Amino acid sequence: MQMLAKDLFDLRSVLQKKHIVIAYSGYLNEQVLGGVGHAIKHKLSIENADTKTIRNVFAIFVEQMQNMIRYSAEKLPPDSNGPVDLRYGVLTIGNEGGDYVVYAGNLVEQADVGRLRKRLSEIRSMDKDELKALYKAKLKAPVEEGSKGAGVGIIEIARRASKPIDFDFMELDSNYVFFALRACV
Repeated sequence: MQMLAKDLFDLRSVLQKKHIVIAYSGYLNEQVLGGVGHAIKHKLSIENADTKTIRNVFAIFVEQMQNMIRYSAEKLPPDSNGPVDLRYGVLTIGNEGGDYVVYAGNLVEQADVGRLRKRLSEIRSMDKDELKALYKAKLKAPVEEGSKGAGVGIIEIARRASKPIDFDFMELDSNYVFFALRACV
């Protein structure tokens, strides 16, 4: 028996109950980032969010999407038209206690968890001045091995967040862990 309408309505109900205003789950690339980003800016402006809030939520959204596009362990192989692969992630933006909250999650390889947890813990413990200094230092330093950017994405998320970032890991099997990151504005 097909339960299409009920299943989708139940998902919609869960999202509404959790005050989620934007939800994306699926394969990602830069075009998806641009399209969803446009919708987020429009939704926040309709809600009369101030310019600084819109900028911060949008910047956190972009950094989290780029992290998933670059590092999610769940991916499709590149197609024959070029080296672009699609990576899977989930992102939501919602309201909690007067804050906008951006959640992002994706699979990471078990081998990367220790390094990622250490880095996130260090960033989470820093105040705004320390984050600013670290950001500037990273921009001047050589790119870290295995990095697909300047290595400042999570630092930028923490700088723009109004509260310390939060993160969690859920072990799935001997190869993969689900990684979740939360940032409030």
